[in-house]
Amino acid sequence: MTAARSWQDVLLRGAVMAPREVPRARSVLALLAGFASGRGVPASPAELLDYDVVEAFCVRGCAGRASSTCGTYRSVLYQFAGQVHGEPGQRATPFAGAKAPAPYSAGQRADLAAAARAQRDPAKRSSALAMVVFGIGAGLRPGELAALRGSDVTHDGGRVVVVHVPANPGRAVPVAPAYAGRGAELARRAGGGFVFRPGPADRGYKNFVNNFAGRLAWDPGAPPLSMGRARSSFICDHLAAGTALHTLLAITGIIEAESLARYARHVPAVSSSKAALRARWRAEATG
Repeated sequence: MTAARSWQDVLLRGAVMAPREVPRARSVLALLAGFASGRGVPASPAELLDYDVVEAFCVRGCAGRASSTCGTYRSVLYQFAGQVHGEPGQRATPFAGAKAPAPYSAGQRADLAAAARAQRDPAKRSSALAMVVFGIGAGLRPGELAALRGSDVTHDGGRVVVVHVPANPGRAVPVAPAYAGRGAELARRAGGGFVFRPGPADRGYKNFVNNFAGRLAWDPGAPPLSMGRARSSFICDHLAAGTALHTLLAITGIIEAESLARYARHVPAVSSSKAALRARWRAEATG
């Protein structure tokens, strides 16, 4: 309880809200923590306030509550999530059903890879490529990339698999074929060390990855390098390819099928209706 109140206090001190709103905000954080605990999500701000976890809570954890109450909870939690992860997509104000960041196009992905390879410093080049490869190719979140070691990447019948163990439960993510070779090479070079920015560093810092990207010498013709857009690209690729939803949830660490609606809005052939996604997941599970 003391540890829980400690991280809650840090978030509450950084929030812009009237004193009378603080008790309600603390209560919402406690509800989120209880919901996430029952689904194996670690009790840390970075994990609890992941936007996918927040959306799952607002859809499934608030079932039976008035829509106005769910909307209030979402607004409160998005404010806290913004402190930890930054704003979702390009939205200045969170609202129900906000889109995920747009995926990178094929041309943009080529530009990203070229800009990453163009880094003169070998360490920066390797870390920039890791963002591209394990972001677009494996859909890792920033904190997961920061914790990734070369020994977490293994070969399975010629296919590279990223094994993410710290969370409970962990997950195994097949790397997209276009990025598998580069991923294997980055892992081989890292050995048992960190793939991204090896050496001593504050890997728990919320902007550890994004700050690195912002300091790169970047081709003005290439799009900004963002783990949010990279992860969105990975998820949208699987949606477009027709990957079974239970498989997609497992490899992305997303809890509920409804949370995929944020990404499905970028995939023309896939319904972005939460009800339709939930029905599809049920049909696949019983089929």
